[in-house]
Amino acid sequence: FAIFYFLFIRPQKKKEKQLEDLRSSLKVGQMVVTISGMLATVAKVEDECVILEVGPNRTKMPFKKWAIASVEEKKQD
Repeated sequence: FAIFYFLFIRPQKKKEKQLEDLRSSLKVGQMVVTISGMLATVAKVEDECVILEVGPNRTKMPFKKWAIASVEEKKQD
C-alpha cells in the first residue's frame, strides 16, 4: 500500500492542490487555456465563475473555475 500511495496517490493530490491554487489566484488580464483547449483572456473573476474574453470581437463567456486548465505565461520579446 505504501508503494501505491507514493507512486500514485501522493503525486495526484499534489497536482490537484497546484491546480486549485492556480484557479484561486486568477487575475484580470491573464491568458488562460480551458480544459477544452480554448485560449482566452480573463475579463472578470467571481466566486465560482470566471468571465473570459474570446476571439477578435472580444466575446465574453462565463466559465466555471474548474474548467481552467492552465495559465499562459506572457512571453517577453
